This record gives sequence, structure tokens and C-alpha cells, in this order.
Amino acid sequence: MRRNLPRRWACLILGGALLMPYMMAGVLIAAQSQGQSANLLLPIQIGVFVAVLPVVAVTGLFLPIRALEVNAAQGLLGAHVETPPRQAGRTWQERRRTAAWFTLHLAIGGLLSGSTLAIVPFTLVTLALPFAGRATPVLGVVVEPGWSALLWPLGGVALLGALVATVAGAGELLARLAPVLLGPTPAERLAAAEEHARTLAERNRLARELHDSVGHALSVVTLQAAAAGRVLDRDPETARKALAAIEQSARTALEDLDHVLGVLREDDRAGDGTEISAEGGRDRAPQATLADLDELVAASGAQVRQEVGDLSAVPAVVSREAYRILQEALTNAIKHGHGPVRLAAAVQDDDLRLEVTNPGRVSGGGPGGRGVTGMRERVRLLRGDLDAGPTEAGWSVTVRLPLRSSP
Repeated sequence: MRRNLPRRWACLILGGALLMPYMMAGVLIAAQSQGQSANLLLPIQIGVFVAVLPVVAVTGLFLPIRALEVNAAQGLLGAHVETPPRQAGRTWQERRRTAAWFTLHLAIGGLLSGSTLAIVPFTLVTLALPFAGRATPVLGVVVEPGWSALLWPLGGVALLGALVATVAGAGELLARLAPVLLGPTPAERLAAAEEHARTLAERNRLARELHDSVGHALSVVTLQAAAAGRVLDRDPETARKALAAIEQSARTALEDLDHVLGVLREDDRAGDGTEISAEGGRDRAPQATLADLDELVAASGAQVRQEVGDLSAVPAVVSREAYRILQEALTNAIKHGHGPVRLAAAVQDDDLRLEVTNPGRVSGGGPGGRGVTGMRERVRLLRGDLDAGPTEAGWSVTVRLPLRSSP
């Protein structure tokens, strides 16, 4: 507390300084109403002080003073005030709490600032009384030189000590009230929690996309590199095709990685209050859909038999998620299965049906890690069904995605 006392005292004096325009206007209005000339240098008038406090409260409702008071509470009082989230408009709950703090700050600051201006010089005068060579009038009392003058310095020091204790107590009170009155309101906390949840959901979605894309690319690179190494001497043409597939998969993975990192950087700038433009503020690259299945299969380098029906009626959101699901399923087939892969996609009734099967022995008991979990999350968000795992024939992924949201 001793370390914070000078700064807290400064915060109270700041409150008194902010109160001075109200007091001067109050003194002027009071003098005019009584037909007297205003003396703005008069000591504080209790009636005027009480009368201007409602005016202070009203101005606190409308003036944008919250940021100023938060900075004063943090920098001078040493209070830990959680920074309120940025909002388009002020709520009345926030206005009332800010007005209450503003009124309290100015009221206590005004009283203690006036006391400081009066008590500190008074104490200095009393300390000089024993050394005065003649009688000195103090507060209407004539103080004679001698031992009787020693009581005045004691009283002055005691009064100064009481002022210091009062300032310390008032500073501690304001430091405790600052987080309550200046911190986020319940509505602001709820809005911040919802925004944080949206951010986490977006980042989880991006993490799934990055896992699917990069995992698929690495699987293709591993498979094609092994194939190229086996046939490099006896079949250079096949080796060149494998190297071309590696190049294409690596380029696609780098593009996806650059896209995701760009979105994350824009999210960070948006969190810092930086304005971002366009739809939702982000200039994103077009995301792959089921229309890009041929490129996905070609880049994989695997032997894939496609059975794709008319997918023009699939909504864009479902199409994007279905592409990522097929990408992960194809990655699992390449990594954990043997033999040609069958990829089927068709619309049946009001559902999109996807199936990726890999005949033959499944290596290692099938995939683990985040791949299948990511597919399940995508399917669950679209209110669909997924069945993935080893079968007697090999590895199979079967997905049903409704094309329309159910109530």
C-alpha cells in the first residue's frame, strides 16, 4: 500500500481537478441566483458540492470517459481492471456503472484534494510556530512563543497523519471498486465469450482443414516417392509421373498452408481492433469443393475408380465439407490400405452419399490420430452419419450428409 500511496493520491487529486469545472460553474450559478458577485477563489462550498454531484452523474452517462477512467484506475490506483471488449454502441448498464464510478471518483477526489490543499500548508505553518519570535495568529487564535506553541506542531502532524490514512483508505476503496464498475458488464462478458467461442470454432475448422490437406499431401508424397524409387531404373517414365504427383501435392499443400496462415493472421489483426474488409473482413482464397474431385484424385497418384453422380444440387457448404471428408478418407486409403481405391459420391433422395473403400489387407489395423475424429466433427456439424473402420474386405468410409437442415 505504501508503494501505491503516491500514485493513488495523484488519482484522487485528478478527481478533484476534474471536479473543479463543475464547482466553478456551481459557484457562478449560486452567486447569480442570489444577486451576488461570484468569487471563484472561495473555499469549497458544501451546498454547491452536493448540488453538482447529480450533474457529474448525468455527464458520466453520456460522456465517453470509460477509457480515461480505466487508464487512471490501472495506472494510478494499481487496480486490475479487465479491458472491456470493443462494442459498436454503449449499453445503459455500462453507462450507469461508468457514471457511478465517475461520480464516486470526483466526489472523493474533490474532498481529499481540498483537504490536501488545506492541511499540508497548515501543518507546515504549525511546524514553524515554535521558531517564530513573536505571537502569530492561527485560525483566529494568537499563538504565543514558548512551550505552548509546541502543541500546535503535534496537532498539525496528527492532522496530516489522519489525511494520509484517509487517502490510503480512499485509494484502497476505489481500487477495489474499479474492477466492479469499470470492468466488463455481464452482457459484455457474454458477448466476449460468444466471440471467443466463434474464434475457437473457426480455428478448429482451420486446423481440421490443414490436417486434412497437409496429411493428404504427405501421404501422397510418401507413396509416390517410394514408387519412384522402386521403378526409377527400369521405368523412368513412371518415375517422372510419380515425381510430378509429388510436386503437385506439395504445391497444393503449400497453398492451403498459406491460406490458413493468412486467415489466422487476419483473425489476430481483427482481435487487435484492426479493421478488415470484405465479407466478414477476410479476402479468402476459394475453398475446394466436390467440383475439384478430379484434381484431388489426379494429385493423389493412386489408382482410384470414381463413381460420381450429378452433384450440382449439393449446397456449397456441404460440398466444401464433403470434399475435405473425401480427402481425408482417400488419405487413409492410401496410407493404410492396399490395392485400388473405390470412391463413390452421389445424391440419393435428400442426402449426399459418400463412400471410399480400399479392398485388400489393411496395414496396422487402420488409421488413428485426428483424421477420423476430424471427419466425425465435420459430419456431426452437418447433422449426418459416418461409419469408418476396417471391414472384411479392407478399409471403408461411408458418409451420409443431409442436403437441407432439419428443424
